[in-house]
Amino acid sequence: MTGNARPLSGLDPAIAARLKRSVDGLVPAIAQQYDTGEVLMLGWMDDEALHRTLTSGRCTYWSRSREEYWVKGETSGHAQHVKSVALDCDADALLVKVDQVGPACHTGTRTCFDADVLPLGQ
Repeated sequence: MTGNARPLSGLDPAIAARLKRSVDGLVPAIAQQYDTGEVLMLGWMDDEALHRTLTSGRCTYWSRSREEYWVKGETSGHAQHVKSVALDCDADALLVKVDQVGPACHTGTRTCFDADVLPLGQ
């Protein structure tokens, strides 16, 4: 986020005023399958990514590594069609309920949270 300048956001000012962002101007966005409740992935959104997500019906994230916006599935075909977006009680995280097409994880698995389950009681 330190490199490329991002465009001004079209996000509704009332929504923007409520968001509590990280020092990088980002909010974590948890993608969840809308009908099963399966947690798919965690991405990051700034105001513009959230605006694009709300207005396009497709999840748009800010890629911290590439320092650019990316629409989930734009190149892979593994799209996330947005069903709803909610702020948590502190307005510092988003829950995006989606209809996931294909795998959500870049490794090719359905979810990013199935490969390394940590043991409890250790």
